Amino acid sequence: MRLRQFALAAALLGTFCLPAHAGEQVHDISRDPLAPNDGWASYGTGTTGGAAADDAHVYAVTDRAGLVRALDGGSDTPKIIKVAGTIDANTDDRGRHLDCADYATGGYDPKRYLAAYDPRSWGAAKPSGPQEEARQASAARQAERVVFTVGSHTTIVGLGSSAVLKGASLQVRGADNVIVRNVELRDAYDCFPVWQPNSGGLGDWKAAYDTLWLNGATHVWVDHVTASDKGHPDADEPTCFARNYLRHDGLLDITNGSDLVTVSWSRFADHDKAMLIGNGDNVTGDRGKLRVTLHHNEFDGVVQRAPRVRFGQVHLYDNRYVVPDDGEYRYSIGVSTESRIHAENNAFHTPNHVEAADLVKSWNGSALHASGTLFNGYPVDLLTLYNAYNSGSERDLTADVGWTPALHGPVDSAAVADRAVARGAGAGRIR
Repeated sequence: MRLRQFALAAALLGTFCLPAHAGEQVHDISRDPLAPNDGWASYGTGTTGGAAADDAHVYAVTDRAGLVRALDGGSDTPKIIKVAGTIDANTDDRGRHLDCADYATGGYDPKRYLAAYDPRSWGAAKPSGPQEEARQASAARQAERVVFTVGSHTTIVGLGSSAVLKGASLQVRGADNVIVRNVELRDAYDCFPVWQPNSGGLGDWKAAYDTLWLNGATHVWVDHVTASDKGHPDADEPTCFARNYLRHDGLLDITNGSDLVTVSWSRFADHDKAMLIGNGDNVTGDRGKLRVTLHHNEFDGVVQRAPRVRFGQVHLYDNRYVVPDDGEYRYSIGVSTESRIHAENNAFHTPNHVEAADLVKSWNGSALHASGTLFNGYPVDLLTLYNAYNSGSERDLTADVGWTPALHGPVDSAAVADRAVARGAGAGRIR
């Protein structure tokens, strides 16, 4: 009797009572457009990504093969690509993981490459000959696997809090109206970096892949993305020819006339050269382009380029910078040729050996508006400190950048933004 009464009560509960939260619907962010006035990407037509995609062009992808099919060679068909779990770009068509030895061809061998182009015997000429040819052929094989072209009217969004693209280089080339959200971009590792003997005066190693590269792209929104070298930090790589054997390029580079970009609530971590806006002092075609907004982002353990800007009209506000006690550090904000950076209410946390004047470096640049800066909890006049510290060694910077940002939401104080970004920036933290 008691069992029948219990069963009847359970049935009545199931009929008349809804489970907790049953009336709530989880918001599907995959069709969200960028909000009006949210940075440069909201200018003009705004940025909607793949919001217009029909059901046949909404994909849930769990492996490299699925991602390739969904991207459709970078077609401009509106599409939404939902990334579930971890997708390893370094896999073959059967899903088997590939390592550097699997790509090597033509007799390429790292030790033979180093021996062939040792500056003590090779000199300062650009590498050429059998080992460089083999390196190029091997690099082309890896590029076929790890480079993914993103076309116009595309949204790439992570499902849940654990979506990862590992080893991949997403490249938005000449495309318009693209959204990348809520996904971790991890370890775009170059198996075959090239030695450049004339780079920087001392030579340097050059890696091929940015985790995300905007190349002539327009109307792009990058939001709640985490980008890092996690798994293979360059700090663990050896020193070859007295230079760090770099395996990674940028985390997010915005170059070649890209324009109208908003980067928000994202985290860039544990990397050397994080973000380049404008790729050359002589690329005068970038004038009037490279309009970028960076807000509520975290740069943690970034050595330099957070960002470095040429020609761009960049609004940099409410960002958080963290320099670890034991990490290498050069600068955060790079003021380069004809750049016009409007920086406000950014917070910096550094160890004792880093001074406020170290946060900025200039190469041929002269315009930086910097207000509301917090340095280790204290307000500082970043421009005055920079000019005083670098007097006689570099040209003075002026606060007149020739424009005032208008496309933005509320600008919080640096202290408020600092706490909010620490809690909310990065993949898996959309609320």
